[in-house]
Amino acid sequence: MRFRIEADLVDLYRCDCSLCRMKNALITSVHEDRFMLVSGEESLSEYNWNTGVARHFFCARCGIYPFHKKRSMPDHYGINVNCLEGFFPEARPVRQADGKAMTVKTGGARSLWTGPPAD
Repeated sequence: MRFRIEADLVDLYRCDCSLCRMKNALITSVHEDRFMLVSGEESLSEYNWNTGVARHFFCARCGIYPFHKKRSMPDHYGINVNCLEGFFPEARPVRQADGKAMTVKTGGARSLWTGPPAD
């Protein structure tokens, strides 16, 4: 599978929700107009959980998570920058995203994330 993005990679983050924490992905967000799946669509598998709005993709052949369609910003992709050829994030700042607070509880599920908790 190959994909291309057009973006300045200045906002790198790790999400602490249960899924992202276990994937240990380093993510950036890219508007859907700046993302192109070049090849390998037939190799993509999709995982949906919680509200089913976010679409988490992974390679059915190797199991790697390259990107997901975001629930909090439906017109954006979350890109695993570790999958970008020639990009080395080691010296870049990484922020911590509060994904735990975005988790929707069973029974009172919201269809969309309403934002971070108020201080």
